[in-house]
Amino acid sequence: MIRLVADRGPKYKQVCEDLKAAIEAGRYGQGLRLPGELELAHSYGASRVTVGRALRELQLEGYVDRRAGSGTYVCAKAKEQFAFGLLIPDFGHTEIFEPICHGMMAAGEGLNYVLVWGRSLAGSEATEDEAKEVCRHLIANRVSGIFFAPIEANPRKDEINRSIVNLLSEARVPVVLLDRDIVDYPERSQYDVVGIDNRRAGFVITKHLINNGCRRVGFIGRIHLAPSCIARSNGYRDALANSRMPLAAEFVERLDPTDKKVVEGVIARYTPDGIVCSSDRTAALLMRTLAELNIAIPGDVKVVGFDDVKYANLVAVPLTTIHQPCAELGAAAIQAMLHRVKGPALPAQDCLVNFKLVIRESCGSQLAVRAN
Repeated sequence: MIRLVADRGPKYKQVCEDLKAAIEAGRYGQGLRLPGELELAHSYGASRVTVGRALRELQLEGYVDRRAGSGTYVCAKAKEQFAFGLLIPDFGHTEIFEPICHGMMAAGEGLNYVLVWGRSLAGSEATEDEAKEVCRHLIANRVSGIFFAPIEANPRKDEINRSIVNLLSEARVPVVLLDRDIVDYPERSQYDVVGIDNRRAGFVITKHLINNGCRRVGFIGRIHLAPSCIARSNGYRDALANSRMPLAAEFVERLDPTDKKVVEGVIARYTPDGIVCSSDRTAALLMRTLAELNIAIPGDVKVVGFDDVKYANLVAVPLTTIHQPCAELGAAAIQAMLHRVKGPALPAQDCLVNFKLVIRESCGSQLAVRAN
């Protein structure tokens, strides 16, 4: 018989606390059935009514599940609750991030977390002080980790991005970067990055242009290229270097694709028959400028992009592009964050999700194929 100490309060409380301690110590494992009420009453030298009241207390506190006609079973431990912050500058302007966030939310089945939005931050116009204010707000909300899409298209993007991650690191908040790193490829930061293999994607889409007869292929990006886009330009170079076909010299230009005079100069200088654009947005703007210059797509020049955002299929000539699997990227980001929260000292890792080459009319075909 188990002896209960008189000064520990009412007997049912003593039984409740003793059973709770036994459950927490592992004497009764999760999902296992506790001894019946009569057996417990005999063990504790208590009435069945007292034991029943103790079991009801345990049930209210979430330790046990009482099943009519079956008995009392130990509940699984409650899952730890996480709150993950979202710091995504220019959300709604860079189209891949909305479906990535939907993928994060859809990945929540069976997991115990919530997503907390940071205050809106205009990436192209953000200042360091504004970025720090958003970070402090998320830190004050005691988030378990933060998903951060580094700022691009800002002359001070490197300084601002570094100030953001430094502030979060000082607060010991885990960070998972979305789509791109905070340093230019091939450098590597200390943070996890979730995205596609941008260098391989650059190789695949450039090789497609070469296979479709292009011999003077160039790469065009906007002035402040993101690290992911730099990786794409490296893949473009790889494809040209590994081609068995005789090709014109490579050229990589950073420019404003809406600047008609600059674009006209590039076309006159290189006379490309194929152009790899750093993103679909860049491609769409360039295609409009080329149309104004009476340069036909794909007749005079074939154009391709990256991301497969909504308007890739809505521009005047539907765009051949690399499709980013945003839902899968969102799910991978959640898993990367949970992994990081549980193992803060683990080395930084690249979580790469496979992509798909989508072929449309901008390179002379309507056939869609999956990249290997």
